[in-house]
Amino acid sequence: MANQSTNAIEASNLNAWYGDFQALNSISLQIPKNEVTAFIGPSGCGKSTLLRWFNRMNDTIHSASATGDLRLGDIDLLSSATDVVDLRRRVGIVFQKANPFPKSIFENVAFGPRLHMKLNKTELQDLVEWALRKAAVWEEVKDRLNAPALGLSGGQQQRLCIARAIATGPEILLMDEPCSALDPASTLAIEDLMDELRSQYTIVIVTHNMQQASRCSDKTAFFFEGKVIEFNSTEKIFTTPNAKQTEDYVRGKFG
Repeated sequence: MANQSTNAIEASNLNAWYGDFQALNSISLQIPKNEVTAFIGPSGCGKSTLLRWFNRMNDTIHSASATGDLRLGDIDLLSSATDVVDLRRRVGIVFQKANPFPKSIFENVAFGPRLHMKLNKTELQDLVEWALRKAAVWEEVKDRLNAPALGLSGGQQQRLCIARAIATGPEILLMDEPCSALDPASTLAIEDLMDELRSQYTIVIVTHNMQQASRCSDKTAFFFEGKVIEFNSTEKIFTTPNAKQTEDYVRGKFG
C-alpha cells in the first residue's frame, strides 16, 4: 500500500556508530515533504552522520553501523535488502566541497540519467538543459557544455553538482554544508536555488551558518553530542526555543 504520510523520511530510535564510538543516540525525527529542514549544532554532533544514513553513504565507511528504524515511505533504509543504487537516485546528495567528475559539463549532468533512464539523444540533451536551468547555471555554461567541469568557478561547480543531483529525478536532496567554501554571491545563488526547488523536492541541509538556517529552512533540528535536543519550526527555534541549550547555541554562546 502506498505511503500517504506527509513526511519524506521518518527516524525512530535510530542509533549509529563508527566502531565503538556512538555518533547518534536515540534519534527520532520526521522530515516533512517539500520543505527545507536544517540540521544545526557544533562540529561532531551527528548532523552529517544522520544525513549520510538517509541515502546509505555511510556504507562506504567500514566501521559504520546503525540500529533502529529509518524509513523513506515504505522502504526500510537500514535493511540489507534495500537497493542502494536506486535509493541514491531517489535521495541525491551535494557535499561540502564541490566534486564534479573529471568530465565535461554536459557529461557530469548526463551521467546519472544514462545510468538510470532510457533516453534518446534529444531527450538527454533536453534533460541536461532542464537540470542546468533549475540549478541556475545554464546561462553561464550553455556555450561551453563540452568544456571540462573542473574549469568552472567554485560556485558554478557547486551548482553543477546540484544539477547533477536533480537530473536523475530524486524526491529528496541532501546538502552537507553546500556553501561553506563559497563566496557570498555564490552562497546567495545557492540559497535562492533552494527556495525555488523546495516546491519540487524535500531538502535537508546541514549548516554551521545560523543566518543561512534561519533564512532558508522551514524546520530546524538542533543537534548536540549525537542527540536531537530540539526540532521545531525554524522561527520558533530562533526566537523562542524550548531548550536553554538551543537558545545558547543560536545566540552564539557556544559552538
